[in-house]
Amino acid sequence: MKFSVIVPALNEQDTITKTISDLKNYLHQNFFDSSEIIVVNDGSIDKTKEIISKIEGIKIINHPYNKGYGASIKSGAAASEMDWILAFDSDGQHRVEDIKRLIDAGQNYDMVVGARQTYKGPLIRQPGKKALHWVAEYLVEQKIPDLNSGLRLVKKDLYLKYRHLLPNGFSWTTTITLAFFKDCLNVNYVPIEINKRQGGKSTVKVSDAGKTLMLILRIIMLFSPLKIFLPASLVLFTLSLIEMVISAISFNVSKSAVVLFLSTILIFFFGLLADQISAIRREIK
Repeated sequence: MKFSVIVPALNEQDTITKTISDLKNYLHQNFFDSSEIIVVNDGSIDKTKEIISKIEGIKIINHPYNKGYGASIKSGAAASEMDWILAFDSDGQHRVEDIKRLIDAGQNYDMVVGARQTYKGPLIRQPGKKALHWVAEYLVEQKIPDLNSGLRLVKKDLYLKYRHLLPNGFSWTTTITLAFFKDCLNVNYVPIEINKRQGGKSTVKVSDAGKTLMLILRIIMLFSPLKIFLPASLVLFTLSLIEMVISAISFNVSKSAVVLFLSTILIFFFGLLADQISAIRREIK
């Protein structure tokens, strides 16, 4: 299997040298010499750009400004000459020995994801992550061991197929996972452990709660709008039916019963329309 290791880097001057060195040694020792390492400097303001410019045997892409983690993967995939791409973090969390485990598990699969066993993330993010995870499993009707793990091996042609749907931020992992499941592609999960973050500060902010909510709504509308519109229309239909029964008993059709019934019809057909639009959007490249 020939693959490109894509390493997004944002202000990782303290870890990037060791990360690249570990990757190069591991690939050589395990006879993956035909593979390549692509480092994407995502507008770092520290010495990351200067450091990677002195490392031999790698491809380097420099963003003029910070575009986002997902955008870095897009740039790396566009520069890849291999059949598979492997996303690998530059902050020291991922272990190089897990690469072979993902590759060995990739036979007959379209994507292999490293499922973190002990990682829970910052406390402030956990409620949002749990909500997003629940929504994701509800949409695809399958258990997802790790929704947004950054360590993943993907067929490049399939990644490029969904590239137009993927956001430029960290949520690209969530979106591509749902896209693969919704289109019945083969996804495999391999248990992994991760190291404590060694690089720069996490960019998580309190305002990310709002972004998480918008991401949930965006994913619902992109992949399964009927999962929301249909239950909502059923609830309104039940309420309108109850209101109509009460009105019939009193021989007086109330305005609320009519409004509820019309709302049921409108939401149902809005759901059908949204479902068709989402299907067309996923197909358009």
